[in-house]
Formats: sequence, C-alpha cells, structure tokens
Amino acid sequence: MDLLISILRGSLGIVSMLAICYLFSISRKSISWKLVLTGTLLQIFLAILMIKIPFIRSIFGAVVDGFLVVISSTIDAAKFLFGDLATEGGAFGFAFTVLPTVIFFSTLSSVLYYLGVLQKIVYGFAWIMSKTMKLSGSESLAAAANVFIGQTEAPLVVKPYLERMTKSEIMCLMTGGMATIAGGVFGAYLSVLGGDDSAELQKFGLHLMTASIISAPAAIVTAKILFPETEPEKIDQNLNVSREDAGSNFLDAMAKGTTDGVKLAVNVGAMLLAFMALIYLSNKFLFWVGDLISVNDLITSSSDGTFKGLSMQYIMAFIFAPIAWLVGVEYADIMIIGQLLGEKTILNEFVAYFSLNDYKNLGVLSEKSIIIATYALCGFANFGSIGIQIGGISSLAPGQRQNLTEMGFKALIGGTAATLMTGAIAGMII
Repeated sequence: MDLLISILRGSLGIVSMLAICYLFSISRKSISWKLVLTGTLLQIFLAILMIKIPFIRSIFGAVVDGFLVVISSTIDAAKFLFGDLATEGGAFGFAFTVLPTVIFFSTLSSVLYYLGVLQKIVYGFAWIMSKTMKLSGSESLAAAANVFIGQTEAPLVVKPYLERMTKSEIMCLMTGGMATIAGGVFGAYLSVLGGDDSAELQKFGLHLMTASIISAPAAIVTAKILFPETEPEKIDQNLNVSREDAGSNFLDAMAKGTTDGVKLAVNVGAMLLAFMALIYLSNKFLFWVGDLISVNDLITSSSDGTFKGLSMQYIMAFIFAPIAWLVGVEYADIMIIGQLLGEKTILNEFVAYFSLNDYKNLGVLSEKSIIIATYALCGFANFGSIGIQIGGISSLAPGQRQNLTEMGFKALIGGTAATLMTGAIAGMII
C-alpha cells in the first residue's frame, strides 16, 4: 500500500510539473507529446537503472568512490596549505575545506576535457538523447554537457552552433543549465551533506550524481513544452563536440581549470556571504514586525518550534509547502522542505543544502523527505542563474542576447519543474 501511495504521489507530482509548463507554453498546439512521453520515460528508466539495479549502481558507486578520493586528496592539500584552519567541521571548515574542492574539481574537469575524456562521455549521453528523443545535435550535446560541466561551460561545447540555434534550441540549452549541476560544485555539495562520514558521503554522492543525470531528459521535456520547436527546417543534426578552449597543452589546461576554479570558489563564497547576510537582516526586520502584530508566538507554537517567529524561512515554507506535497514529501515535513525549495529558487542551492544539512542533523525530517529534497534541490534553477546565463551565453553569441533575455524566466520555470520531477521520481522509487 505504501508503495502504491508513493507511486501515485510521484505521478501526481510529475503531471503537475508538466501541467505548469503547459500553462506557460508559447505554442501548445506545437508540443510534441511523443517527445514528452519519451523523455519522461527515459528519466524514469535511468532512475530505476541507477537506483535499483545493483550492477549499474555498483558502477556509479565506483565513480563516486573516485570522487571521494579526489575530495580526500583536496582536503589533505588544504591542510598542507592552511593548517588547522582546514580542520573538517571546524570554525573555518567551509571556507578552507569545501571551497578548495570547487577549485580542484574545476581543475580536474579542465584536464579531462583537454584529454578528450569528457568529450567522449558527453558524446555518449548526447547520442542516447538524440536517438531516443529525436533532438538536434546542438540540443543533445548541450543537455549532456550540462550534466558534467555546468551552465557556464556547457555553451562552449556548442559554441559553433550558438548563433544559428533556434529559439527552442536556446531554451533547451538554458533549461538544461538550470536543471543540472556542474562537476566543479559536485564535491562541495557532497561535502556539505556527507560531512566526514564515509557512508554518508557515498550515499549522497550517488544520489547527487543520479539527480544530475536524470534531470537532463526532464529539462528537455520541460523546455520543449515551454518552447516547442517551430522552425524544424533550421535545426542541425550534427553531433560534433567542440574542443575549443580546451587548452594548448596539459599544463595550460590545468592552469586554466585552476584559475576558473578560483573564480568559481570566490564567487560561491561571496554569494553565500551576501545571501546569508540578506536573510539574517530580513529576519531581524520580520521578527520585529511579527512582534508588532503579535504573530511570533503563534508561528512558533503552530510549527512546534521549527520556526521561531516571522522570518524569510517561514514565508518561503508557507509558499512552497504545497509544491513539496505535490512531489511526494510527507505531510509532516512539507513546511521544512517548502522552505528549502524557496531558498533554492530565490537564493541558491548552496543555501538550501546547508539548511537541509542542519535539519538532517537535528533529526526532524524523515529519510524519504531528505532524499526527495536532495534530488529536488540538485540544480542551478534560481534567479541569479538567469543573469549568469544571459551574460555567459551572449558573450559567445551576441546575436542571441534578445532571445536569452526573453526566455530567462521561462528557463527558470523549466529548470525548477525538471528538478521537482526528479524529486518526485526519487520519492516513487526509493
């Protein structure tokens, strides 16, 4: 009975996300429902393979083990450089143990790209999506690249195609970037959720990897509902992976990846500082307002102490709780998971994962709710990413700037819907 309820709730979540995208579609009559069905089934199929099939699970588990070795090596290097400041779980733990993983993962990704390893993996995933969902070459490559190298680097893989891509293809590129994560921040998320417990690191590493991979076909589905292809005569079926900006040699690729990693790490740290300060400042004001209108005690008692009064977290929880319920979160946890979904959308996924880890350590969430949240938060779909994509992609293809600005908000909707579909599927299967 519990399994049946989980399947029904997950199905409701998937249908609800597709319905939201349908409401925002620019051409409902042009939607390819065959593509929507194929993409959704591909997402479910990949999820079952990676989560339920022991052989496949063991393969990806081995990949996660490799990532854990990389993280461990990075922490050792951080300790060498920063000494006691890089103590795991210490007062400076995040800045001196988590952010260095961002730098080294960026370096490693750049080296693998130079060696041609990433291109082969990207091509493999792109070929599968091209054949099963009948996508153009650039769409397939962009969707696959977003899984491994993120929304700022993936456009480089399709740079030769960018200027002549159709609006539907651009939407696919943007939505894919919103719905997946970059290899550079994978280790950082893993360190936040897993801490220094090897079993937790293995568990969440597998979940995060699965989430990013299965969100790729979901992003294509939501993008193609929001902005169906209306110019089929203009699409290019070629699957050629660009090696542009791979570096002139091994050391150049390593140096370039390290430099990019430093920029990313500083950017992540600065955004967290700014966003967290904004939340604290807003909460002080809201708590004062709550005292003024005498609602703080009411909020505290009605939430059993989860929320200490009127705050940004409470407002976000109240708004996003229905969505949390739709994707299968247990009723007792919908306010907390709603808060996390709000933080991820309005601020970013780093803030949300920190909050998830805090609640996980407090033991106030069920295991199922934690897993659904891990999947639903795994993506760059937030308001800040709209600006990042417009700036990054338009610098490569100035002629697409107007399309990028027009489609930014819809890409956010599509990316959010895709990650929520992923969370719903996780809730059905796990």
